[in-house]
Amino acid sequence: MGQTDAGMKNEMFREEEMDDDDESPSERQIVVGICAMTKKSKSKPMTQILERLCKFDYIDVVIFPEEVILEEPVEKWPLCDCLISFHSKGFPLDKAVEYAKLRNPLLINDLNMQYFIQDRREVYRILQEEGIDLPRYAVLNRDPDNPEECNLVEGEDQVEVNGEVFHKPFVEKPVCAEDHNVYIYYPTSAGGGSQRLFRKIGSRSSVYSPESSVRKTGSYIYEEFMPTDGTDVKVYTVGPDYAHAEARKSPALDGKVERDSEGKEIRYPVMLTAMEKLVARKVCLAFKQTVCGFDLLRANGHSFVCDVNGFSFVKNSMKYYDDCAKVLGNMVMRELAPQLHIPWSIPMEAEDIPIVPTTSGTMMELRCVIAIIRHGDRTPKQKMKMEVRHPLFFELFEKYGGYKTGKLKLKKPKQLQEVLDIARLLLVELGQHTDCEIEEKKSKLEQLKTVLEMYGHFSGINRKVQLTYLRNGKPKASSEEEDSKKDGPSLLLVLKWGGELTPAGRVQAEELGRAFRCMYPGGQGDYAGFPGCGLLRLHSTYRHDLKIYASDEGRVQMTAAAFAKGLLALEGELTPILVQMVKSANMNGLLDSDSDSLTDCQQKVKARLHEIMQKDQDFTEEDYQKLAPTGSPSLVNSMKVIENPVKTCDKVYALIQSLTSQIRKRLEDPKSADLQLYHSETLELMLQRWSKLERDFRMKNGRYDISKIPDIYDCIKYDLQHNASLDLEDTRELFRLSRALADIVIPQEYGINRAEKLDIAQAYCVPLMKKIQLDLQRTHEDEAVNKLHPLYSRGVMSPGRHVRTRLYFTSESHVHSLLSIFRYGGLLNEEKDQQWKQAMDYLSAVTELNYMTQIVIMLYEDNNKDPSSEERFHVELHFSPGVKGCEDEETIPLGFGFRPASSENEDKKPNQGSLEDLSQDEPDQALQISDPINIQRRSPMIRNRKTGSMEVLSETSPTHSTKGCTSHRLFISCSRQSPEIKPASGLGFEGCSMVPSIYPLETLHNSLSLKQVDEFLNSVCESNSEVQAKTMKALSGLFASQSQISLYSPQQPLSSSGSEASLRPPSQPLWHGSIPSSAVSSAGPSSPITESSGLNFSFSE
Repeated sequence: MGQTDAGMKNEMFREEEMDDDDESPSERQIVVGICAMTKKSKSKPMTQILERLCKFDYIDVVIFPEEVILEEPVEKWPLCDCLISFHSKGFPLDKAVEYAKLRNPLLINDLNMQYFIQDRREVYRILQEEGIDLPRYAVLNRDPDNPEECNLVEGEDQVEVNGEVFHKPFVEKPVCAEDHNVYIYYPTSAGGGSQRLFRKIGSRSSVYSPESSVRKTGSYIYEEFMPTDGTDVKVYTVGPDYAHAEARKSPALDGKVERDSEGKEIRYPVMLTAMEKLVARKVCLAFKQTVCGFDLLRANGHSFVCDVNGFSFVKNSMKYYDDCAKVLGNMVMRELAPQLHIPWSIPMEAEDIPIVPTTSGTMMELRCVIAIIRHGDRTPKQKMKMEVRHPLFFELFEKYGGYKTGKLKLKKPKQLQEVLDIARLLLVELGQHTDCEIEEKKSKLEQLKTVLEMYGHFSGINRKVQLTYLRNGKPKASSEEEDSKKDGPSLLLVLKWGGELTPAGRVQAEELGRAFRCMYPGGQGDYAGFPGCGLLRLHSTYRHDLKIYASDEGRVQMTAAAFAKGLLALEGELTPILVQMVKSANMNGLLDSDSDSLTDCQQKVKARLHEIMQKDQDFTEEDYQKLAPTGSPSLVNSMKVIENPVKTCDKVYALIQSLTSQIRKRLEDPKSADLQLYHSETLELMLQRWSKLERDFRMKNGRYDISKIPDIYDCIKYDLQHNASLDLEDTRELFRLSRALADIVIPQEYGINRAEKLDIAQAYCVPLMKKIQLDLQRTHEDEAVNKLHPLYSRGVMSPGRHVRTRLYFTSESHVHSLLSIFRYGGLLNEEKDQQWKQAMDYLSAVTELNYMTQIVIMLYEDNNKDPSSEERFHVELHFSPGVKGCEDEETIPLGFGFRPASSENEDKKPNQGSLEDLSQDEPDQALQISDPINIQRRSPMIRNRKTGSMEVLSETSPTHSTKGCTSHRLFISCSRQSPEIKPASGLGFEGCSMVPSIYPLETLHNSLSLKQVDEFLNSVCESNSEVQAKTMKALSGLFASQSQISLYSPQQPLSSSGSEASLRPPSQPLWHGSIPSSAVSSAGPSSPITESSGLNFSFSE
């Protein structure tokens, strides 16, 4: 505090006294003593609050000097009527207790309880006695003299403390509350290791460590880790009836402290629920601390207290300083005024004036974004099947409860180790005597052993073994095995490996996450001038209700974590992000399907597909009818490339043979024998991968196994992109042919005609459709969400606004199915709706739903429309086919760009031409309004006031305001943008390890009403009754954890409607509303050459 301030303060204290002396010499002052270390008693919040406290006529404040506290006996300490005293490092709490006994002042914070607050065990005991929810925990007390003797059993993914088991992720806290070295341990399936939290040092609050085993000295509390979506809530009470709450980024997320331009940690005031206010009251009374800080974890719609800190003030909130001084002053007066005969009556004033939040600017508010996204680039998926009958396998099957369902999945390192041990044992026995009773094939056992030994360690994400019980042995002999001689039960062992997210896949996901931000309006304050920062601001101010779901496959989970990292601008490792932000565990079929249990319809379709593809003749007209009844251009084109399916398969087979022999030659060459291929693969492994395909593709009877085509395409696509440096011959040709085959086989496995496509899609997607329907319905606020407190939120335009984002990461099957439902489920009639027809034409020209394919649904609300009218909510559908393939440039179909929410004059809208044309700034008829004067009158100033990401444009695009009347579509390419915008658009990393860019979103439709979509989802889900039961089970499981009563309640109008219409500046044109100024998510930053191609970031108004 500066000299002048201090001077003024003393002036003020003196003035107070003089006034009082004049008025009433008879009455004495109430003295409030502050007894704490100087660092605390002279801190900014304390100074601010004491200044305000002195404004009470009868209150004087005395601060005990630190040297007096430390050196003088308590008899010599200043006298006071009321004592504010609290422990911090170096404070003699014993002396303070002694002083309180001697003088008996009114204690604001009880002193004896402060001994308990220093011990986490005591804190938890008190919380438990008060019936306050806290995480499940156990205490491990170690005797420092012999630390070995303690009740701790450490397993690989769990610890057992005093007989109680904690599975990772769990938290380990030192029992001493002054020790801030709290560790969080992650499960191996998420990557293992631990996060080490500590007292903030500069911009770090935690660091990730590969260490996975717990600390072996000292006493700790072990507790369950609560998944909180990456935020912590800090609550500050002033007496039992006042609590201020702030949210901040959880230190465990990436350990980087978010700071504002002044270097203060960014925190935002949030609303507490009624239950949480009750908890604050209980904590305040149980610990007898009037001024008390504690931490809340909000997880699964429930709040848990995980730490109580005792005396603690909110930093830099003027409103809190006012409130705190007022509450404390009134408390002191209420207790002491009567005793000292001071005339005083309790002031009656309204504490909380409800403020109706208003949204400024746009009439249409973005309410909800739902995206279904396929995982990123992965290593080829591989599997091997073998029938096993050895008793050891049956024992293993029984041990893990396989007989309950007849199926067993083994993914945990310990389980895989057991499988490996069996394989090694059998191979040893086989080696010793060949005629023994071991039926398992030697070559298969060797492959099992090789794959399980592959990385030198087990990480749960890489491999899994599935065992299925076969009552009478294996029914049909496939290409791989001859008929087995023996009857009786056996187990089918399926080993799956590969299919991990590659480094390129991570980059793709992170980039897409970064680009995805641009779909959100906003970006004021610290973020102005950066596109896509509207989302960061929404999120950091807790007005963004974000949930990320992923199926339980490693690659899908890692994609989700990488995407979250880009979306929220996080740093560092993916493991902590995965554990906190990505909801998973098999969501009861929501995002994963048992791919093994195909529906009857799928079996039939596969059979028909195989039959057509195994004719040794050119495709006939009839075949075109059979294979492509929907007349899809992408299919027809592929069929033209193929001509004769068997001849093409012959070519493919010959090319694979040539490839394997080339790899063998390389292996013989000493120079290249130990070449490192992409993602630590070896030539040896690459050869295994291809020779297995060579063996399996052509069956014993000379026919081709069509189901191997996707795998062949998968492998060649991978090698062309990642291992191009090998320069193998004819790989391009193999790619071209296998791609043509795959473009038929893959989409058609999901049904050939419309009815089949729909039937198969429903089998996969009904649970997900139901969930999407709920996401769209529940646009009224959830209790469980962090809500911004309107009274404290300075500089946030619309504190009441909430945007809900739901991201679903999944695999190809779900994306195909979902798209089928939108295409063939009867959402709109192509004949009647021109826009939908164009969208359908575009979709049927798309050949492949590649990695990172996105289906995006956006919901907007028009606050000027009647809450019950159909026009109030407006839905848009957008789509991107994901990553660009190796040779896509010439074949890619052109859509019509990303055209969000230009809903008004949809029917009058002509064809808008392809993406390329848009950069020519031709007038866009979609926005021509009957009253042009309005548009001309719009001044640049309003443009600046508006909430959207349009502020960016007013500074960076001089051309815009001049032609405001003609064109309202702006195409900004990365290359001619102001310097700040460059980083936001990614690194133009076309060259870096060949990470292909991603197609920008295309709008399929931008003027659907919510009612239309809702009825459509209803009809699609209803028509499939056998899936119903499964779905309800899935959803009830999903929501059981979130105590939401309003699950199926009808649409409620939002509180944020209210009186905005009257608040809009008069010069704003009316159509301003239909544009939530979202910007395009063009995730693949363009290389500099394609200046005006469809890859630029574009802000379409």
